[in-house]
Amino acid sequence: MKSSHLFLLIAFLLAGGLWFYGTYVASPRPPHRRPPGTTSPGNRRVEKTDAEWKSMLTRAQYNVARGGDTEWPNSSLLTHEHRRGMYACVCCHNPLFNSKTKFDSNTGWPSFYAPTVPNAVYTEPDGNRTEVRCSVCDAHLGHVFNDGPDPTGLRYCLNGVVLVFRPAN
Repeated sequence: MKSSHLFLLIAFLLAGGLWFYGTYVASPRPPHRRPPGTTSPGNRRVEKTDAEWKSMLTRAQYNVARGGDTEWPNSSLLTHEHRRGMYACVCCHNPLFNSKTKFDSNTGWPSFYAPTVPNAVYTEPDGNRTEVRCSVCDAHLGHVFNDGPDPTGLRYCLNGVVLVFRPAN
């Protein structure tokens, strides 16, 4: 009698785990819809299928940029990059942030107080945070907070895995 209860419990847990995996892990995420009126520098757009994004990005880049994940703190070498240059989107190479606006936030992620141009990125509500996305390809970049330095008071806390650093000449 006890073994049949144990079997039913294991079967129930296994079925629940498979449902969760199929629903939240293995299911393709719906494409992101950017807010109406969002513009990008030069009204440039880059749109690709999910298969195309997967073929051109590493697993970590894909999971963050297209899936909205967050990399581990201090896992990116860009957190400690101090050379002059430009940080661009790994998906579309849209110039996002200049090294002049980078600062050490002691959070474990590259942080900036302003994008290169106002419409290089756009923001959206994300629970009790504000998500930052690339305005050209809609890649998830990170979040912005109101605890940054002057002159903006903003802290764009970004995932280094979705950034490409181009040193200045």
